[in-house]
Amino acid sequence: MRFQRVLPRLLILAALSGSSITAIAQEAQCKKTVYLTFDTGNMSVAQTVADILYRQNVKATFFLANEKTNRGDFALDDSWKAYWQERLKEGHHFGSHTYDHVYFVKDGPSGEIFAKPQFGPRAGITSLYNEASYCREIRRVDDRFKELTGSNLQRIWRAPGGKISPRSVKMGNLCGYQHIGWQPAGFLGDELSSQTHPNQMLLDKASSQIQDGDITMAHLGIWSRKDPWAPAVLEHLIVNLKARGFCFATLPKQDK
Repeated sequence: MRFQRVLPRLLILAALSGSSITAIAQEAQCKKTVYLTFDTGNMSVAQTVADILYRQNVKATFFLANEKTNRGDFALDDSWKAYWQERLKEGHHFGSHTYDHVYFVKDGPSGEIFAKPQFGPRAGITSLYNEASYCREIRRVDDRFKELTGSNLQRIWRAPGGKISPRSVKMGNLCGYQHIGWQPAGFLGDELSSQTHPNQMLLDKASSQIQDGDITMAHLGIWSRKDPWAPAVLEHLIVNLKARGFCFATLPKQDK
């Protein structure tokens, strides 16, 4: 009876490809954890990122804003519905990046903050946000994601550019969303000039400097970089980190 129970499992393992078996073995042996995260950006390499994560059997966390894409639409338009639905089915996690990609500027005079949307009807205009209006900006992504996928975000958010103050973080907390930044080693550099920071340099740096528990940050496309980062770096980085004994987890971090 014991042999009968074990045999189907052996057959299943035998049916797996060599790369899949290797991936399973690596995950079983890993001793460290890294959290890959991606902000929307212009979405030009969105499918490339998705394909690499799927091929490597890695889950990531995406922070969404309604940013203009290289297709001329916006990242939370209906035209991206299937993309987000597929990522949800694959088991990735999602957070808010503020709906109109609102950059924190400075604290205001009476408990508010000054912030400037990059998109939307008030794009480029610095305005005062109180707790309610800033919460609305964070939660709008959650509401729209529910319309697109039928599911809510995780209760996390990331300020555009990582620009925050204790007051803006507290506003997010009071709204029910935990702010997620990244570690210095986790800044993957995809928004830097490819002339001064070529892909190989960025790959070597991240592969060697990322440490246990680090959160990384890259984008699904950047307007200004001549040589896109993700097609050249992402898969090599994942392979290198697996070789260093890393597992890949989603946010928010779970208490051990």
